Order: sequence, then structure tokens, then C-alpha cells
Amino acid sequence: MASQSQEVSPGIRERTVVFPGGRVEDVPADWELLPPGDAGLTRRVKAAGPSWTVKEKKGRRTFSRGVYASAAVIAKIRTDLEAERSTESYAKRRAADSVRREKKQQDYVVTFRQAVFHFLRFHGRYTELAEQLADRIAAHATPVGSGTVARTQRIPVEQRAESAVIAWMRHQTTAYDTMKIARIKGRRREVRRELAQQSRRLLVPYRQGDDVPRSCPLLVALRNPPEETSSS
Repeated sequence: MASQSQEVSPGIRERTVVFPGGRVEDVPADWELLPPGDAGLTRRVKAAGPSWTVKEKKGRRTFSRGVYASAAVIAKIRTDLEAERSTESYAKRRAADSVRREKKQQDYVVTFRQAVFHFLRFHGRYTELAEQLADRIAAHATPVGSGTVARTQRIPVEQRAESAVIAWMRHQTTAYDTMKIARIKGRRREVRRELAQQSRRLLVPYRQGDDVPRSCPLLVALRNPPEETSSS
């Protein structure tokens, strides 16, 4: 199977992998593990010939553990890539790419913030509050690598905005982070649905322009300084 590229799981013993279906194989003696972290190097190694991409699933998340491939191939491609990266033209291209990415990120932050503001739909008397809340949620949800729903491309930005608002409110206006949730399949999802409904009800008076007490959890959360919160 070393002649084919495969996606595998790490084996129990060192230098073993598990193929789909459960078959365990030793890693070829002349192969080595290229750790994750250098996307350009990894792409070239995988394109150069057979390789085994090692992925490990923990809960609902999948983590890359690197790529097994010929040690000689990895060494040559690494050397070639280092030479290429030392040139002035490469440095200029990287700088231009960085500018483009930053511009794209800035544009997305604006688009996402607008989507959050539109989802809130607060009454005119609470416009300033809606602006503040949209700023707070966008700042938390949009950083690259944050792992929040705002970074997914699988759903429209309007749905991302709605999900981000509900997630932010779950952590900031409910007791979710300190809840003792039974380890029963589906229970955490059920709790989240219940808290989502609670959060939606909390938004109603702001949308209708009703009076809201200063003790409202949303007002209390906004009076607190921004902090790092879980995106889940």
C-alpha cells in the first residue's frame, strides 16, 4: 500500500498507522513523518508521490498529525523550497499576498458585522446598543483561526451571523459555562437549543422598543469588558 496515497489514523505502536477498515500497517523504513505546520511544503510532498496523511479524530474534531512520505523526497523538496523562499521575488510575492489577505479579512469583518446588526433588528431607541453588540460579536468571531462559526464557508453569512449572536449570548448571558450537564448522548445539544430559545426571547424587547431593566443579562454582559470566550 506504500505505492498509494492514503488517509490514515495513528496506530497504537510507534510508526504504525491504521487504514480505513481497521487494517494496521508499519510505516515503510525509508519514510519519515513530516509534521503539520508548513502548508506549502506539505502540498509539494503530497504531490510528489505516495504519502500517508495521518489524521486523528477526537470528539467531533479531526486533527492533522502530519504526513508520512519518503525521507529523501521530503529532504529534497525542503531544500528546494528553502532556496526558493530565500529569493527577493518570493519575499515580494509573500508581501503582496499578505496585503491581499489583510484586505480580504477587513472586508469580511465589515460584511459580517453588518449581517450581525441586521439580524439583531433592534428598535431605533436601541440602535446604539445594537452597534455596540455587533462590534463586540464581530471582534470575537471573525479573527482568522478563531474556530468560530463566523469562519465557516458552509453556510451563508446571514446564518453565520445568527449563529454567532446566539453562541455569544449563550456564553455571556446564560449560565452555560458553569452548568453541570449530564453525560448523556444529545443532552448538551438539547441544552443549547433551550438556551438558544432563551437568548431569542431576550432579544424581543430590544426589537420591540420596550423598556429594559438595567439588570437585563444582555446589558450586564455589555457593561463587562470584552474577554476571550469559547466559540462552541
